[in-house]
Amino acid sequence: MPVAAAPKAPAVHARKERVLVEFPEDLLRRADEAAREMAKNRSELIRTAVEQLLEDMEAKRFELELAAGYKANAQLSAEIAEEFIHVDREGF
Repeated sequence: MPVAAAPKAPAVHARKERVLVEFPEDLLRRADEAAREMAKNRSELIRTAVEQLLEDMEAKRFELELAAGYKANAQLSAEIAEEFIHVDREGF
C-alpha cells in the first residue's frame, strides 16, 4: 500500500523569483488550456505541476526507503514471528 507524503502547507509570504522557461508551442497551448479550465493563470499552473512532481518524487523515495527497511529486517521479523507462533495457536 503506497504511503503518501503529508501535503505541504503553502508558504504564506515566500520570496518569489522570476524564471524564464521555454516550452514547445503545442505544450504551451495545452498548458494554457488546462490553466483556463482550472481557473488558474499560467504561473499558478506551472507552480502547481512542479510542486506535485516534487511531492510525488518525495513519496516515491519514502516508499523505496520503507521497502528497503522491510527487506533489511525481514529475517528478524521472521524470527520474532516464529518465536511467538505458540501464542497465535493459543486462540485468544
